Amino acid sequence: MASPRVSLPSLDFPPGPLYLCDVAGQKTPIDYAANVARLCRRHPEMGPCQYARDQCRLAGGRVFTQRGEEVTRAVEDEYDRVVRRVRFRADGGGASAAKAAPKAASKGAGTAPAHPPAR
Repeated sequence: MASPRVSLPSLDFPPGPLYLCDVAGQKTPIDYAANVARLCRRHPEMGPCQYARDQCRLAGGRVFTQRGEEVTRAVEDEYDRVVRRVRFRADGGGASAAKAAPKAASKGAGTAPAHPPAR
């Protein structure tokens, strides 16, 4: 079953910090290096942008754009879907992927050596 699409925050960022971290009602800007800020203005789904937002959440905060739009975990999941990012979890979630590997091998895939010979 397909999940409903999430409404993504606007990419029309005003000047200044891209995001604010709200911890217990106190909002502080999420600071990026200048080159990362430029990247995040165009592609907020990229890893360095997401990492800083995740750090806010790990501190118990919520992430908002300057326009007041919340960047929820569902938004992050949609960003992951957009870039087809795969996350491996230590909770055993990778077991199903491991079971799929033998099936692929039985179809003739994976017959090449794992590493090319050293020269």
